[in-house]
Amino acid sequence: MSIRAMKPWLFLMPALLIYLTVIFFPTLHTLYLSLFNWNGVSPDREFVGIQNYIDLVFNNSTFPTAMKNNFLWTIGSITFVVGLGLMLALLMNQKLKGVVIFRGIFYFPYVLSGVIVATIWTWMYNPSHGLVNKLLETVGLESWTHAWLAEPKIALAAVFVAAVWHGVGQPMVLFLAGLQMIPQDPYEAAIIDGAKPHQTFWYITVPLLRETFMIVVAITMIASLKVYDIIFAMTGGGPAESTHVLASMMYFQTFRFANVGVGSAISIFLVILSMIIIIPYVYYTTKKSHV
Repeated sequence: MSIRAMKPWLFLMPALLIYLTVIFFPTLHTLYLSLFNWNGVSPDREFVGIQNYIDLVFNNSTFPTAMKNNFLWTIGSITFVVGLGLMLALLMNQKLKGVVIFRGIFYFPYVLSGVIVATIWTWMYNPSHGLVNKLLETVGLESWTHAWLAEPKIALAAVFVAAVWHGVGQPMVLFLAGLQMIPQDPYEAAIIDGAKPHQTFWYITVPLLRETFMIVVAITMIASLKVYDIIFAMTGGGPAESTHVLASMMYFQTFRFANVGVGSAISIFLVILSMIIIIPYVYYTTKKSHV
């Protein structure tokens, strides 16, 4: 092979080595570990084949809950995080007094770590002294007060609200950047033609933000599939394991219960689930954008 033909591979080599070292080989090793019954310490490993996967699907009561919660979290993230991010971006794109300050205020939660956000909202949800129940009592809605993080039916929704507050700043900034790249000519032509604001939004803004939507939705889906820190810090998967997602369940099985094989199997499930969702989405949106 000539030097000219090798040049592309030489440029790709650093990134390829990092990818193989950090992602590919660890994934293969995790797949290997998922075929064993192992506590992570003992020198002996019992080969069980795909039994760990079978037990997860058919014999583990927490796994279906974790899968359902991941699905609900992903749908909710795409709906609320992306939707609110777009609404805030449209508002922050207006020529308003002090708009730069408000941009910083709305973006600020995103720079906080998930553990800090979890601590803030755990105090806000405190049944006796928390801000949420106090506000409800102040406006005469005492019947709406709850032990938000202690009731299985509402705990996941309560954590999700905190996650939306934490994460909405990123799509806002990305949408805002996309909005500022749109030329004013189409809007001026639409105004001359008598188009109403909602018509300019659907027929001008949304189509011209297609590339931004692709990036925002992909990032949001990936983040929702691997969500862990805020759930672990606020509920630890409880109450009654009602807020477990795949990542938190994987942590507990691996490090709390010393079931490395089961934890590895959950991580492989998470990888497969991510590929099933992300690859077709990226392929479809990329293909559509080049039509």
